[in-house]
Amino acid sequence: MSDTANEFVPGPELKGAVIVGLVPDSPARVMNEAALNARLRGVRIVVVHVDVTRFVTFDDPDGYASSAPADVDMVARARESEFVQALAATQLQDAGVQWTFQQLVGDPALAIKELADKIDASLIVVGTRDRGIGESIREFFTGSVAARLAHRQRRPVLVVPRDHEGKDDAERAAADLSGS
Repeated sequence: MSDTANEFVPGPELKGAVIVGLVPDSPARVMNEAALNARLRGVRIVVVHVDVTRFVTFDDPDGYASSAPADVDMVARARESEFVQALAATQLQDAGVQWTFQQLVGDPALAIKELADKIDASLIVVGTRDRGIGESIREFFTGSVAARLAHRQRRPVLVVPRDHEGKDDAERAAADLSGS
């Protein structure tokens, strides 16, 4: 994993790709939606993990981005990135789409927006987070990544809700089984 992953210079094969932002606990449903949309569009997927414990210190005019750690546990962060990449490989194994992995650093919404601009992404797919006191506090101060993406750039953003087995899902499954 490069410390300067935001310096990524894409090739023409990534033009119009679907970007999917993943975290270690992303449900398979997020990747399934990204794969479906990539197949429908005939484009690749760029799987993105953003290391929020590092931040971009400066960008050179040639595209090189220097970053610095905000967290001293670099080994844990590298493992997290490797885990997300392995998760993507498993989930996309039989998806019928080509994909690549990109590690970014800094603010997730800004890093994903910047990458979307670089590759002229056709769609950005992100999931929602589990609700909890810690997540609610973080979102209060920094805002939702999905909402910030939807408001600060021109591409469509598909927000995939957590796959909670709710009443609607159970009713739909029962109707599918009964043929009605």
